[in-house]
Amino acid sequence: MVTKSLDRKLAAIHADPHGCREFILADAKDADMAFGIGAPGQSPENHAGEVRFRTLQEYREQIRLNTRQGLVDIMLMSASTNYQLTLEERLFDGSHVTPAIRANDTTDVHLARGSRYAEYPAQPHRSALLDHAMCGHVDCAPEERSRGADLGLYSVTFNNIPEQDFRTLERFHAFREEAERKGFRYFLEVFDPNVPGTIDPDVLPHFLNDMIARMLAGVAGSGRPVFLKIVYHGPKALEELVRYDPHLVVGILGGSAGTTFDAFHLLAEAKKYGAKVALYGRKINNAENQLAFIQFLRLIADGEIGAAEAVRAYHAVLDHLGIRPHRRLEDDLKPMATSMSYGGGSTSVVVPPKQEAASNGVATHIPAPGVVAQSKGSCDCGCGTCEGSPASSTHRSNGDVDRNGFPTRDGGLPDFNRMDVAQRLEYHRRRLGLGR
Repeated sequence: MVTKSLDRKLAAIHADPHGCREFILADAKDADMAFGIGAPGQSPENHAGEVRFRTLQEYREQIRLNTRQGLVDIMLMSASTNYQLTLEERLFDGSHVTPAIRANDTTDVHLARGSRYAEYPAQPHRSALLDHAMCGHVDCAPEERSRGADLGLYSVTFNNIPEQDFRTLERFHAFREEAERKGFRYFLEVFDPNVPGTIDPDVLPHFLNDMIARMLAGVAGSGRPVFLKIVYHGPKALEELVRYDPHLVVGILGGSAGTTFDAFHLLAEAKKYGAKVALYGRKINNAENQLAFIQFLRLIADGEIGAAEAVRAYHAVLDHLGIRPHRRLEDDLKPMATSMSYGGGSTSVVVPPKQEAASNGVATHIPAPGVVAQSKGSCDCGCGTCEGSPASSTHRSNGDVDRNGFPTRDGGLPDFNRMDVAQRLEYHRRRLGLGR
């Protein structure tokens, strides 16, 4: 049995919550429980004035490719896709990737064309059966429960409307009870309110932090989520939640696609302020090349490349592959407001970019207005240039190079601190198997 990277990383994070640098990536391919036929995204065969979507078969083939690539830790799917790929095809046997299902589908993710459900306060609802996820039929025998997925996403939406929020909490209680009895783990998604005007936007991040802490205070031991999935509301709100309970592993959701820079910079910023997980759905699914996009997400998560540099390298990969990008490079390097709900009607987030100035071929990081600079010894950007960072002190290279001429640190690892921009780009092109 292959050890799942999720289990290994969670164990490492709990062993050293403050010092562990492990980061969990999830590909959220569960959108058929929200958008229906439009979930796989537009087909490249569509013509002007015509909407043509990829098929479910094409959607599942991309899941197979992304899983076999092996760079994500979790593949989140609908229960029906999980049945096909996990139980029937055994896609995850021998893989370190963990299969997971969307365990509930509240009404704010019911987005059929022409529907209005997302405009009304979210109602708790579950289509999926846990037994179907675990063994493929109702009433699994105990020995059958390990055949399929034993992990799921449970989503709640608080609107600061007492009768609605109480019903949400009661359904969450019932789900936890069933899940614990059946040995089913879950991670908890907490959406922003989907009804406007129910709470002051300035208070919203702290309202959500308090609701999360309050609802989980009554949940002990094996009933707790393995991690959270929330909207990134900036450094202050994220650090507040992470500091409150270091064993409450916090992850961020990706929201709508936006620019490539939005996706890469959001991951880098959230990681810097304490997030240990990123779950990207539309950001991955709408990418020009999902495998290359995921490759750069992993490089950013592992601290090997910065967001802006990753955008430039990603465009170089697209050019090499002959794929036309959605945007020109200069436009793809700009931030834009991205919706953090499925319906697109609630919170929008823009993460301010840091200015990057070239100095001897190495990026210098300048905090954006309103963002507190990292203190000495706390560099987590992966640039290798910040004072106190590993590459600037104990792990500085001894001057070695590898057989391709790239500077290396002790032990043969690449030394990005000594590479100029051209060398970094060439290194990542070679890592992607693209050569020159």
